[in-house]
Order: sequence, then C-alpha cells, then structure tokens
Amino acid sequence: MEKQNEQMEVLVLLDVEGIEDKERFEKHVKKEGFKVVEEEPFVYTALSSTTMFSTKAYILEVFKKGLQKTVFKNANLVFLLNETPYPPYYYDNTTKEFELVEENKED
Repeated sequence: MEKQNEQMEVLVLLDVEGIEDKERFEKHVKKEGFKVVEEEPFVYTALSSTTMFSTKAYILEVFKKGLQKTVFKNANLVFLLNETPYPPYYYDNTTKEFELVEENKED
C-alpha cells in the first residue's frame, strides 16, 4: 500500500519596515508558491509536502531572495508549520541572511 503524501500547512508573517517595492517582493513569493492572505499585510500561506527542516530552509531562502529584490529598512519573520510556531528571525543587513532572534536572558 502506497503512503499518501501528507501536506503541511505553512503560514508566514513578515514584519517589514520601509519596503519600497512590495509588488516586486510579492511577485517573487507568489512565483515560489506562496499565496497572499487577503486583507492581511505581509501574511502568506502555502502547502508543503517536504520535511519540516526542508520547508523551514525554503521559507527562509524565498523570503530572503524576495527582500533582496527591493529596498527596505528592516524585516522580521515568524512562521508556523501545521500550526506549530517556530522561533522568530530577523534579517541581518550585514550578512544579508535571516538570523535567529536570540532570547534576552536578563529579563
């Protein structure tokens, strides 16, 4: 008996400040399989049939490339895979990569 490919629901929330070309950014993420959530700025959904690790890497890569197609001040990203939240990331303008937000241990 063949195992059916189970699809994972993906929800991505991007907090971006000072973006100059939202249309160009969204054209890129749509081309990569993400859908814009209507009436929710910078919220995207998709379905994935790969592993959680591969899906996470894909999300970070797609949104990094999309942001690099435009000018913006800063960006933060958080996503859920099958309703499981993952830690937040911020876009590091020095390395041009998304980096994991480190928790402040002094609180």
